[in-house]
Amino acid sequence: MGINLSLANKVAIVTGASRGIGEAIARTFAENGAKVVLSSRKQESLEGVASSIKKSGGEALAVACHTGKMEMIDALYDKVMSAYGRVDILVNNAATNPYFGSALHISESEYDKTFDVNTKGYFFMAQKAGKIMSEQKSGSIINIASVAGIRASQMQAVYGMTKAAVILMTKAYAKELGPYGVRCNAICPGLTETHFASVLIQTKEIYEIALKDIPLGRHAQPSEIAGAALYLASDASSFTTGSVIVVDGGGTA
Repeated sequence: MGINLSLANKVAIVTGASRGIGEAIARTFAENGAKVVLSSRKQESLEGVASSIKKSGGEALAVACHTGKMEMIDALYDKVMSAYGRVDILVNNAATNPYFGSALHISESEYDKTFDVNTKGYFFMAQKAGKIMSEQKSGSIINIASVAGIRASQMQAVYGMTKAAVILMTKAYAKELGPYGVRCNAICPGLTETHFASVLIQTKEIYEIALKDIPLGRHAQPSEIAGAALYLASDASSFTTGSVIVVDGGGTA
């Protein structure tokens, strides 16, 4: 039996899809036949990605959503179910990191914002998807975590805490949803060329230190993370759940 990476006729929600890893995943899914629902905070930036996907022959729906706000999560799912009547894939990718610095100086508001988006948002997006998928008896939830959730990174204590929580959340959902035929996995990217990581890449001193810990000697492109997401979204990973796939050039080896 051949390996099936096709996502034909599957409905996929991708958060944080206006740029970077989220955009790369959405484009890859569309190229492989999925009906892609693009989500991020700003409608205008989403429309540009959706338009590009449609011009390439794909199907895309842009829906603005701040995943730290429950009412917007509810509205997103209402629109998806109204348009398609099902959800086959969820990629939790929207994240924030408002503070880069010592844990001794982060404010309560910065702490709360990081957890609201990176952990609370992921949890309730997955909860809504899990309820729908459980009734369908099929589905794949993919949480984009980070190598910062596996080992501590300087100046990123709280961000790393949220990503460690995402990894445990992934395993918990895998246990609960498995009996319904629903899979839940995580991807932990290493240093990747995104707006999110631009300070790390563009600051020569920081970047040179980071490269010393990466055996492949370079940072990743968003498309290299999208390949792992395609595997987890497709039937090629039909017996994979509760797994954490590290895509970091060997940095945590």
